Amino acid sequence: MHLECLVSAPASRPDLSSTARVFADRHIGPDSEELERILHVIGVPTLDGLATKSVPAAILDAATAGVGDGLDLLPTPVGEHDALAELADRAAQNTVAVSMIGLGYYDTLTPPVITRNILENPAWYTAYTPYQPEISQGRLEALLNFQTMVADLTGMDVANASMLDEATAAAEAMTLLRRANRASKSPRFVVDTDVFPQTLAVLETRAEPLGIELVRHDVTNGLPDGDFFGVLVQFPGASGVVVNHEDLIARAHDAGALVAVGADLLALTLLKSPGESGADICFGTTQRFGVPMGYGGPHAGYLAVRSAHSRQLPGRLVGVSVDADGDMAYRLALQTREQHIRREKATSNICTAQVLLAIVAAMYASYHGSDGLRSIATQVNSRARALADGLRGSGVALTTDSFFDTVSAFVPGRAVDVVAAAKRAGVNLRLVDADTVGISCDETTTPAHIDAVLGAFGAGRTDTDPAESLPSSLVRESEFLTHPAFTRHRTETSMLRYLRMLSDKDIALDRSMIPLGSCTMKLNATAEMESITWPQFARLHPFAPDTDTAGIRSIVADVEKWLVDITGYDAVSLQPNAGSQGEYAGLLAIRDYHVGRGEGHRDVCLIPSSAHGTNAASAVMVGMKVVVVACRTNGDVDVDDLRAKIDQHADSLSAIMITYPSTHGVYEHEIDDICAAVHDAGGQVYVDGANLNALVGLARPGRFGGDVSHLNLHKTFCIPHGGGGPGVGPIGVRAHLQPYLPGHPLRDGLGGGRAVSAAPFGSASILTITWAYIRMMGAVGLRRATLTAIASANYIARRLDEHFPVLYTGENGMVAHECILDLRDLTKRTGVTVDDVAKRLADYGFHAPTMSFPVAGTLMVEPTESEDLDEIDAFCDAMIAIRSEIDRVGSGEWPVDDNPLRGAPHTARSLARDWNHPYTREEAAFPEALAGRAKVWPAVRRIDGAHGDRNLVCSCPPIESFA
Repeated sequence: MHLECLVSAPASRPDLSSTARVFADRHIGPDSEELERILHVIGVPTLDGLATKSVPAAILDAATAGVGDGLDLLPTPVGEHDALAELADRAAQNTVAVSMIGLGYYDTLTPPVITRNILENPAWYTAYTPYQPEISQGRLEALLNFQTMVADLTGMDVANASMLDEATAAAEAMTLLRRANRASKSPRFVVDTDVFPQTLAVLETRAEPLGIELVRHDVTNGLPDGDFFGVLVQFPGASGVVVNHEDLIARAHDAGALVAVGADLLALTLLKSPGESGADICFGTTQRFGVPMGYGGPHAGYLAVRSAHSRQLPGRLVGVSVDADGDMAYRLALQTREQHIRREKATSNICTAQVLLAIVAAMYASYHGSDGLRSIATQVNSRARALADGLRGSGVALTTDSFFDTVSAFVPGRAVDVVAAAKRAGVNLRLVDADTVGISCDETTTPAHIDAVLGAFGAGRTDTDPAESLPSSLVRESEFLTHPAFTRHRTETSMLRYLRMLSDKDIALDRSMIPLGSCTMKLNATAEMESITWPQFARLHPFAPDTDTAGIRSIVADVEKWLVDITGYDAVSLQPNAGSQGEYAGLLAIRDYHVGRGEGHRDVCLIPSSAHGTNAASAVMVGMKVVVVACRTNGDVDVDDLRAKIDQHADSLSAIMITYPSTHGVYEHEIDDICAAVHDAGGQVYVDGANLNALVGLARPGRFGGDVSHLNLHKTFCIPHGGGGPGVGPIGVRAHLQPYLPGHPLRDGLGGGRAVSAAPFGSASILTITWAYIRMMGAVGLRRATLTAIASANYIARRLDEHFPVLYTGENGMVAHECILDLRDLTKRTGVTVDDVAKRLADYGFHAPTMSFPVAGTLMVEPTESEDLDEIDAFCDAMIAIRSEIDRVGSGEWPVDDNPLRGAPHTARSLARDWNHPYTREEAAFPEALAGRAKVWPAVRRIDGAHGDRNLVCSCPPIESFA
């Protein structure tokens, strides 16, 4: 049987070309025969029949019947090589000029061994967040290296495992200072005038809903009068000036305030660290450590603190613990998924990081080491000094003689002409104002570039040695990066083997399916990934002239339009660079919409009790009050409770946040009634797009009642998780919210709202992945992918229900794209926990499903459309075998505290030790259901999480601990 018999394509659409059909068939796992078997098991004849049975008729999209709307507007799909050829044409429309714009974005040279073995390696880019640490030791070690690198360079005690970008890291630093400074009741926060403009914009966005009053002040002239809880400065400043902030920090502390410093890590290889000057927090970006500019991202921001504030750190923190054999092991500590626990009391809504980029930055530091980084920084400073000397020698005034890499030149009335002259010479400079030009040097700056810039000013080099530009009081004397991780890997052979050793300790999609509910882990096709390292995209500065960026802006425009077509919204913003940022931007648009209509008193956000924890945290961040709506026993929103809450808060209702399909993995049949009830009360509907993989081609949230949604491009649209980031979380809105889409201080023509991320288009360089996916799949392919994902989930539910009851189903007994397996009764009867099952799956070579979310004691499984039936059946067979093992515990054959589940996972080393268990070594490591699958050896035994939290070690341990 052919696929055309299993899913009916609208007759009005053209037939797919053979090459296009090949890509859809390669993306979607089950072939026609396998799909027929899947459909037989779940009891529907075709995928269209599955759609009718699963999705409520009230929202099932008429566009699937071909009415010239929605998916019908997508272009006819093309094959992989044609898509890459189109991308190459777009790339050719970009101009990679010499970028000397600066402002936190600098060209950099990524070592090829890192490009090939991390950025282009699916073992790294397809990995999931390391919530299962026993099979994530490689990326956890790499992230611990990142934390150590940041802590060493900044002089802080603890750094987290990356932030989303520098501007949002600054915003997190601001709110952290407010939480940490319990002695101050002041809402005022002092921001130096010499911070990056994009950082200031995001600070302003974050501050206003929280009642924080920003005080702009030139701190070189001292601190302002009055009370304030914190101070934020840039080091070096946006103008390039290097200022000794030691006295300022001391005066701030005397005034009862805490201080955050935005620090350039490359500069800190030569300059005294902020920690040594007394700073409380450091923030910034690691972009210039080998991570391309990429027209704005993705880049790993950082946040580092004194140990007194370590438990206030947002995001992820990798720590050191021990496993069941007492061996050292790494794990996420403290903050792991805190939103699910604390919800509206969470300190941040961030639940992702920029893991892949943080690892690149850490390995860049490892490859170069402290001496190599100092050498790079010295060369950068030398170029800037040569530039400054030439300008001064020609009578051009500089704003300061103390600088690291950036020179600001004062040319009254001539700045526009100078910038234009440099552009003609192939160099982009920063136009500060009509009288001032900013020039930033970086790792790639050559003497020829300096000559070109000097020529634009009508200047030339001098014959004298350039004057020193780093104040002697700020020259760094302390050591950094002394751990073996930063001293051992100078040769490519050593680095290559180190990266391979680390990746071998992990399970990523290149080795196994990752059946995580609520976090879609689907194929990230090579053809989709190929263009992200092309220099025509990777080497673009986010504030480059439009004449240089026509190609990438056309990609942005296509993705925006296609997402509009797919979702039914009227406009899309791509600025939010994570799902959490999308939630924030969407709720901010709702808030500002109410304020704009004179209804700023509407501040209540209704959130179902089943919702993802970031929903509540995001609502609080925009100044809303969270009111929880109950769910029924079947997992649906309790509509009676919803109506009661609406009546109770009718005058103050701002919005409802609802995930669809629900967090419980079902299509709620009352979704249209829910949306209508909220709208009738004057509220807005936020549809969380986390589960859009179950909607594309079937239903559009912008048409069935949503006013705004964020869309996880790293889930539904194939941007890979990268071990926990990058992600992209754009928002789609209806027309009335369009004026409130994010804007940007350095980019005209965006939305009229406030900036939420550092770059105008967020993580622009990876939008080519989503572009390629949609371009190659087309309307029919996208819809077929959605239905196949639903079919596969229902197949798993049918196969496993008698062994692990499926907790929730819809009206017709169907699940959506994921199902929840209930282990609670088994745990009561046998003592075997959901943790035991998750760890045991590692012995079978599988990553665990999502544990205990949204219901404690359960596993949420999502197969996606990308896994073929052999892999799905292998997972089901493993789960059924594990159920048999549970029964042996329940019967008393194996004791509760000593069985293959409680002992899991089993390392090769553990088998070589004395064996005093009631089960055999073969039963431990080679269960029968493993037959035919490659053995994956976990790197460590089960890790002691409590030990890690009690003994928090968040930087590389001394070499003696490895003995």
